[in-house]
Amino acid sequence: MKKPTLLEILIVAVVTSSIMMASSGMSIRSPITTSMQDAETMTQHMIARVAPAIGTTLSLMAARAEAATATPSASEIIERMERNTDFETVYYEARMEISQRGRVNTKTMRAWADEDGRALIEFTNKRDLGTRILKIGDDLWLFSPTADEEVRLSGEMLNQGLMGSDFSYQDALASERLTELYESTVVGIEELDGRPCYVLELVAREGARVSYYRRKMWVDTGRYLGLREELYAPSGKLLKQSSTVRIEKIGERYYPMEVIMEDMTRKESSTRLVIENIVFDRPIPDDTFTRQRLTAR
Repeated sequence: MKKPTLLEILIVAVVTSSIMMASSGMSIRSPITTSMQDAETMTQHMIARVAPAIGTTLSLMAARAEAATATPSASEIIERMERNTDFETVYYEARMEISQRGRVNTKTMRAWADEDGRALIEFTNKRDLGTRILKIGDDLWLFSPTADEEVRLSGEMLNQGLMGSDFSYQDALASERLTELYESTVVGIEELDGRPCYVLELVAREGARVSYYRRKMWVDTGRYLGLREELYAPSGKLLKQSSTVRIEKIGERYYPMEVIMEDMTRKESSTRLVIENIVFDRPIPDDTFTRQRLTAR
């Protein structure tokens, strides 16, 4: 049986109302004639009022259907994110504001990195002046001017806080592509800080060496940058969460210039990383990523 349309329901309602009004003596003409004429007039007014709302509703439904149809796959979203953060080389100057139980410790640094997975971080604040971290592939070394030689970091040491911050050494220097380490799916679209975001769920691939078994990400649908991320252990425990506070457009890319990381396993702890200057794709001297440069005094 065919279902009545919204318009047909409105007409029946108006006609019924008109007949009731006419039967109560509110007209000097024939009740049926008057009710039909009134019904026609009232219907026209009703359609004039309802039509814009119906049109708006249908437009919204069409827009949502189009958005759902146009939603890219999780791997496509991640690839577009990585285009924003990819580089041949990068040099930046930054500061870390480490907050623990109400006290703030600020460290400044400069860093170089290239597309081959090599990176050098050099701390420039007075207390840590000359402390450096070198990454070449999967190898990581830490050097302090107060030590006799560099220390190679491995295993659980990689998950320790970078210079006491909420970022681990692995967080700060990871260079692997997420699609190589995780299976990913789009689980929804939500609004965050006034921006529509794809919500992604990432689960570690079998055999992949990762610090976090599961990740949940909110990715800006327009700028393709993560605005928020939650990092979980295999047990489901939330280990860390990060928020992107400030984004800038540099050339053709959007880049996170201020990020807050919170280690949920530590009480009242967070670290704000602020990039103050950044330069992409400029030549870096050949001796930058060497152990000689690491231990230079």
